[in-house]
Amino acid sequence: MMQAVDVNGLSRADAAALLGWWIEAGVDVPVAEEPRDWRKARHRPLVPEGEARNVEAAALSPETLPQQPVPRAEGEMPRPRPDSFEAFHEWLAQSSDLPLFRAGAARALPHGPREAAVMLLTGIPTAEDVAEGKPIGGAAWQLATRMLAAIGIAPEAAYVAASTCFSGTGTRFSPGETEACRETVLAQIALAAPRRLLLLGDAPARLLIGQPLAEARGRLHRIGGIPAVVTFHPRHLLERPTDKALAWRDLLTLIGDIA
Repeated sequence: MMQAVDVNGLSRADAAALLGWWIEAGVDVPVAEEPRDWRKARHRPLVPEGEARNVEAAALSPETLPQQPVPRAEGEMPRPRPDSFEAFHEWLAQSSDLPLFRAGAARALPHGPREAAVMLLTGIPTAEDVAEGKPIGGAAWQLATRMLAAIGIAPEAAYVAASTCFSGTGTRFSPGETEACRETVLAQIALAAPRRLLLLGDAPARLLIGQPLAEARGRLHRIGGIPAVVTFHPRHLLERPTDKALAWRDLLTLIGDIA
């Protein structure tokens, strides 16, 4: 079950921030004669019968995913990815078999519980993110927590990860690096086993769905049987707040409640 946010326990500043998110998303006027809880999901199939899907992968499991690590320097022996959630996190914190690895570089490590209500996946972290040691940091993370609160999910109930642990603005992966990154992310999803996936930005959409954000938005996908939605990265929404209305519809699609 989703971990609900204790609205009554919010401070005045937190409540104002959450209300500001709804207003900027366009949820500021009555839309029906009866009050509606916008944070509560309606019970309907996540993907209607016959709806086209771009990704129809088999159920993810560590056993079925290929154990092909990111290429290492010549002469070094590759190590297979761990097959447990805790060991995988330790591997991410120490391994050099990761895209953009540089000796001594700080890492933006995932956080959150296994079997989370939702997994947030971002692309390459920024220098600000890595400085905080998180996939999403600073004002972008503050907005992300308000987005989660808007659909009734506490931030600690979400699992947050990036496609790589290292920053690298403007970096382009080779086809081999892209495939290795994709396999690593799929292994992480399999071990984390979230109920839903929220892909933040263009890079995760291309990596896991094979489409740019503009094409992948607006409908539900499935990645290894897990419902997945693509939306804007919170950093984009800070720069273009008018897109919050579109992001709000994406969030409703994620929880199976869209007008």
